[in-house]
Amino acid sequence: MSAARRPEWLKVRLPSGPNFRELVGIMHTQALHTVCEEARCPNIGDCWERRTATFLILGNVCTRHCAYCAIAHGLPTELDVREPERVAEAASAMGLRHVVVTSVDRDDLADGGAAMFARTIRLLRERRPQCSVEVLIPDFKGDPAALRTVLDAAPDILNHNIETVPRLFRAVRRGGNYRRSLDLLARAKAGEGRWLTKSGMMVGLGETRDEVLETMRDLRSVGCDILTIGQYLSPGKDYAPIARYYDPEEFAEFKRDGLAMGFRHVESGPLVRSSYHADEQAVGAGAR
Repeated sequence: MSAARRPEWLKVRLPSGPNFRELVGIMHTQALHTVCEEARCPNIGDCWERRTATFLILGNVCTRHCAYCAIAHGLPTELDVREPERVAEAASAMGLRHVVVTSVDRDDLADGGAAMFARTIRLLRERRPQCSVEVLIPDFKGDPAALRTVLDAAPDILNHNIETVPRLFRAVRRGGNYRRSLDLLARAKAGEGRWLTKSGMMVGLGETRDEVLETMRDLRSVGCDILTIGQYLSPGKDYAPIARYYDPEEFAEFKRDGLAMGFRHVESGPLVRSSYHADEQAVGAGAR
């Protein structure tokens, strides 16, 4: 479908409900950022009403300027070392069973913020031991030591999004590298821990179906366990345009293709984002 008009299946209700309002209060009380808010996720009402949220650590200013992302970019001015404690406190107050922690890119830091991820994981284990922990990490510029720092804290799921197909990667994911992202997932899977690996893609940027399938095969070749596929929605006129809308049946086909390739779990749909129903994804893939 062309991108002239947003189809009905992409329309969502405005966020509301008691759980949503309570989570807003907890986040603001703890002075925390969420990717749900910063990236203008269309699922915020659904997920927050289900008492699930994705914490955004290392501040809310990214050192990269990807063509699809609404998060502010520039040079961060500080690092809040108390952030991991507040994330753990908020997760405990919310009574979460599955926590997702992600971050902006922090290329200004020697380890890319890996130590903050590790500390957040360990504090979550202390404060909420019954909770599974998923981290959605940047590529750390390919630094294996930074990845090892995160893995040593033993998350249940190590997520790094590939985002798009190789042909579009340079234009869409500025500062990233397709091969580097695959190598990160390969190294994570080669580790001795029992964590699952996960990645996500957007469609609607001008890729072909064959290119999507080839990227899915690349992810399986490095042992990726969980895959998410969703429709790209441009944050505004200064971002990459939407080339086309995929219909629900096309997403269902991608799910069937992914399961046939051997992914443990595939979440594929117009409104799917990396952390959409992440708790159910974790259960479906056998985390913990």
